[in-house]
Amino acid sequence: MGTVVSFAVLPAAPARGGQHAGRPDPAAAIQAACALLHEADAAFSTWDPRTPLSRLRRGDLAEAEGPACLAEVRAACEAAREASGGWFDPWAMPGGYDPTGLVKGWAVDRALAAIREAGLPAALVNGGGDLAAFGGPEPGEPWRAGIRHPWRPAALAAVLEVRGAVATSGAYERGAHLVDPRTGQPGCRAASATVTGPGLAMADALATALAVGGDEALAAVDGLPGYAGYLIRPDGTETWTSGLRFADR
Repeated sequence: MGTVVSFAVLPAAPARGGQHAGRPDPAAAIQAACALLHEADAAFSTWDPRTPLSRLRRGDLAEAEGPACLAEVRAACEAAREASGGWFDPWAMPGGYDPTGLVKGWAVDRALAAIREAGLPAALVNGGGDLAAFGGPEPGEPWRAGIRHPWRPAALAAVLEVRGAVATSGAYERGAHLVDPRTGQPGCRAASATVTGPGLAMADALATALAVGGDEALAAVDGLPGYAGYLIRPDGTETWTSGLRFADR
């Protein structure tokens, strides 16, 4: 997916008497998670003309003829489009349907689920700066995520608690790559846009929506149970919804 994925995994505590038999294997869990990430890339890459998504976009493949994940991601995109008030719309992208703004988060969610299913007590998966996690680095303590300042790369704008997922979007790293679905043209109303919530697929899509829609999209995020937004405007002012959990304020 053109990015780096890293893992922080806490091993299970030894059994009584120091026995290790039957304990979950962190390395095996990470390998299973990586396999799912590669599967997602092989299904949804828009750069490889052989992937099911590329074939679907060309009209060479019907969704029903492809892998089940195509329909799963489409349904997630439809839900995100409705939840964002239309500010996230994969069907309004140049070149046709493009779920890229959600599918990385969807893939990281699946990778995290593989680690959880292995029986490990805590893990955090970082997919290109977007995070999905369960448990914490210490009992009762949440993971923490620093939000990069959009104009000062060595500084943090905020530190948030991670109790599920955190996704950030903006144009400060990749330039004008965000598309306003209402015009079909590049557009961005935020210097930095962050969304937290229980799942990274939705948080990823909503962060894209917030970056494009600014305060209007923030109002949509504020109405979604379990999700919260943090917006840094182009003039440097900032605002956030009531559900956001800062670790440093």
